[in-house]
Amino acid sequence: MQQELMEAGRGLDILGWNASVNDMHDRLMKRAVDLCEHEMGEAGYGPPPVSYAFVVFGSAGRREQTLWSDQDNGLVLSDDEHEDKETYFAEFGRRLTDILEAAGYEKCEGKVMCSEPRWRRTSSQWAAQLREWRSDLSWEPVRYLIIASDFRLIAGSEALAEAWQRNFYDGLRGNTELHAAILRNTVRHKKTLNVLGQVVTERFGDHAGDFDVKYGLYIPLVNAARFMALQHDVEETSTLRRLERLIQFEAASLPMLEPVHEAFLTALRLRNITETTERDGLLQSGGYLPNEQLKKKEQFYELRDSLVLVRKLHRVLQRQLRFAERRRA
Repeated sequence: MQQELMEAGRGLDILGWNASVNDMHDRLMKRAVDLCEHEMGEAGYGPPPVSYAFVVFGSAGRREQTLWSDQDNGLVLSDDEHEDKETYFAEFGRRLTDILEAAGYEKCEGKVMCSEPRWRRTSSQWAAQLREWRSDLSWEPVRYLIIASDFRLIAGSEALAEAWQRNFYDGLRGNTELHAAILRNTVRHKKTLNVLGQVVTERFGDHAGDFDVKYGLYIPLVNAARFMALQHDVEETSTLRRLERLIQFEAASLPMLEPVHEAFLTALRLRNITETTERDGLLQSGGYLPNEQLKKKEQFYELRDSLVLVRKLHRVLQRQLRFAERRRA
């Protein structure tokens, strides 16, 4: 089925293709939630004892999943009291991640999943956790906040999801020290151009001569757009929507933002033509653009121009970070 979808996607523009793929993922994940509730009933647990929201983070939260995305999800539970709440949702989270895995979504290596207590909390517990993360500006808590910023509701209570988001954004608004800590995490990225402005490909291993689209182009743009959105109170999770809002609000230099928007479209397109392998009947990709693709002149120049823009963007962010750190000193 994945191969058929890839073939079908060749006739669509990248925005249409991305929307189509992510609509499919949303339907599959909603169906998985329904199946899990049904399984829980059949196993004697009954219906959910309180309301809940099944939410996603990462590429799913940004609606930027490919055909080989893994799991990044969580649960927000109602604060209503019920003696079976913890037992029910611990089992629900375990079963749901298993169902998603059976459907082709690999489990997250970083364990950002609703089977894990850290990502399965009541509304008040989430509020306390977000406060704790905001109060500790070290690397790991800030990383968790960055993951959480891509939060999006898939199934369940809209009210719980909206309350979570309100709590999240209210805690960031005007918090310049936290913005600087997020920026500190953002400016680290893989070197993609050498001092002569040439594209840096992998030197060793199975992908020698290939280019790492995911970490060399796509992720740096995602991270930069996310930071600027959080800094300017843009409450969007999609990278494209974040950039569009920033442009609309003139939150940053238009001569910089508009090309970044185009570079991100390039990143989405190149990400979809990276080399794939098949394992257990499923297509997978490490995110590398094969060397033979780099030999296509138009494609190579488009990649190089996008990487030059990424370098300029990160220099702007690095200057901003240095200024913020001098103010703290």
